Amino acid sequence: MAEPVPNTIVDGRYRVLSRLGAGGMADVFLAEDQQLGRKVALKLLHRRFAEDPDFVERFRREAQAAAGLQHPNVVSVYDRGSFDDTYYIAMEYLPGRSLKQLIREEAPLDPLRAIDIAIQILKAARFAHRRGVIHRDLKPHNVIVDDAGHAKVTDFGIARAGASDMTETGSIMGTAQYLSPEQAQGHAVNAGSDLYSVGVVLYEMLTGRVPFDGESAVTIALKHVSEAPIPPREINPDIPPELEQTVLWVLNKNASDRPVDADQLITVLEHCREAITSAGAGQHTASMAAVAAAGAAAGAGAAIAGGYPRTDPATNGSGEMAAVGPSEEDHGRRWVPWAWAVVVALLVAAAAGAAYLLTRPKEYTVPRVVGDQYTVARGVLTASHFQVGSVPQSSRKPKGIVTGEQPPAGSTATKGSTVTLEVSTGPGGARNVSVPSVQGLTVAEATQHLKRAHLTVANVVPRPSSQFPAGQVTNTNPGTARSVSRGTAVTLFVSSGPQTVSVPNVTGDTQGAATAQLAKAGFNVNQKSQASTTVAVGNVISQSPALGTAAKGSTVTITVATAPATVTVPAVTGDPVSSADSALTTAGLNVVQTSQDVTNSAKNGIVVHQSPRGNSTAKKGATVTITVGHYVPATSSTSSTTTSSSSSTTTPTTSSSSTTTSPAP
Repeated sequence: MAEPVPNTIVDGRYRVLSRLGAGGMADVFLAEDQQLGRKVALKLLHRRFAEDPDFVERFRREAQAAAGLQHPNVVSVYDRGSFDDTYYIAMEYLPGRSLKQLIREEAPLDPLRAIDIAIQILKAARFAHRRGVIHRDLKPHNVIVDDAGHAKVTDFGIARAGASDMTETGSIMGTAQYLSPEQAQGHAVNAGSDLYSVGVVLYEMLTGRVPFDGESAVTIALKHVSEAPIPPREINPDIPPELEQTVLWVLNKNASDRPVDADQLITVLEHCREAITSAGAGQHTASMAAVAAAGAAAGAGAAIAGGYPRTDPATNGSGEMAAVGPSEEDHGRRWVPWAWAVVVALLVAAAAGAAYLLTRPKEYTVPRVVGDQYTVARGVLTASHFQVGSVPQSSRKPKGIVTGEQPPAGSTATKGSTVTLEVSTGPGGARNVSVPSVQGLTVAEATQHLKRAHLTVANVVPRPSSQFPAGQVTNTNPGTARSVSRGTAVTLFVSSGPQTVSVPNVTGDTQGAATAQLAKAGFNVNQKSQASTTVAVGNVISQSPALGTAAKGSTVTITVATAPATVTVPAVTGDPVSSADSALTTAGLNVVQTSQDVTNSAKNGIVVHQSPRGNSTAKKGATVTITVGHYVPATSSTSSTTTSSSSSTTTPTTSSSSTTTSPAP
């Protein structure tokens, strides 16, 4: 199969416009659907796959399944078919960058941004998993992110047809850096395999690198199976500890030690986001405790501990003993008092025994949390049905790390009992403090908050911001929740309001040139259309705002000229002027009247001529000139006689006759 060149028509429907990229399975082209008039991404399979009947059948079946995945975070599959001895899939075309491009250009990403993208990917995976579709090749290359941060996953179902399967020579298809350990070993995969891949993507967004790399796919696959990843915070110390623990949880080698499904991982990431944005340590702790509680309530069966979750011991059911007493007998029948006493005694004994069996304290194994962050350890213990106490302990460990636990890990304790944790106060001990969140506060308010936290303000740096009004704090350095020494000077970044830029004058430009010029200046563009007889079709008639300055990122509306509609000119010659004027106006035409003298009174006020002529075609809004007859009677010769009262003589006087002749129709 030769590569289709621009303007090639695929399957009689899709006109190839340009090449978008290539992958291990297929080449991707931008094409125009000539039936529906929309752009699509056309994926053409490589010939080596097209020649494998089993692969083609799986490809057909999985493409059909993927076509049913209609979700805001999934790229839609429109069509499939064959062309030039291979097969294609027509998919939704999305302008924007792949997540891989975004990582290359901007990594490491801000933790909140990374969490938001990861949750969108997980929502797409969750939707597919519930419908029995496993992606098998989740990676940044298969995620498209637009300028607004909206992410969509592509290749659902398609990847299952071939990516990540083992070939006869033992090489691994797909991108080895994102394969789960079970995929790398050629074992069966499930939803947990996709979650592992999402964990790799999250690791890469936060650190700018994948957890495992090497010179060959086999080398990388072996690392997935046997090596532990470098903790993300060793690469990027700005990653919150809770988020690091979550990433390591998802990257467990054993699928049963990972989150049970996408729902659970989404819940944990949402609570991580709350913990990052919360202002105080109390909210932080409660938020992470809620992570574990949410997992337990969902029947997750796993808890984060030591960087990795462990299965929670199975719990026995519980019930309540119903009150039991003697019933009334039939009329005339009585039990003797001692019989009643025996029955009551037996029932009380039975109830006591049942109550002991049903309500005796349950015992659970104390999980190991030494080495965890206190917030994570607290969540683990809460999910394991324990209360948590803490004792500050001087230690060389970083602040907040659990250095000891009582009762010790592995022992059993009753439900609701307290596990006391020894928590490091850090190398600086009590001299370390946490930077409070001051986002959205004025400089004066932020200064007071920092002062109460035993910190000072180093300097105030103004920065443009479209999120915060002028005068409000947008960020700090060191950042929120960072542990620093008492007395540390904190830099406040304060909004100076939206950045303003000059609005270029694009009136008279073509639509494309105007849009490009406005976008280059930092504006969003809203387009309206208006029919015009004076401005060329496709050119800008007007813009709002017209000139001056506006906030960068704000919207400029341009009005673009379209061709006016055409109408049939009514034939009004011979009609009264009022009727003619009404007919022409109703047809959307402008009317100009002229007059012409006529000697036939029947043509007075009647249209004697029109231009353009009747039943011709004109643009709506065009002008029609009508000539209306104006009656002027013909004049004859008259005699003027002068009579003198003083004589009887009559003198005839000849008067000239004057006739004005106008052309009559």
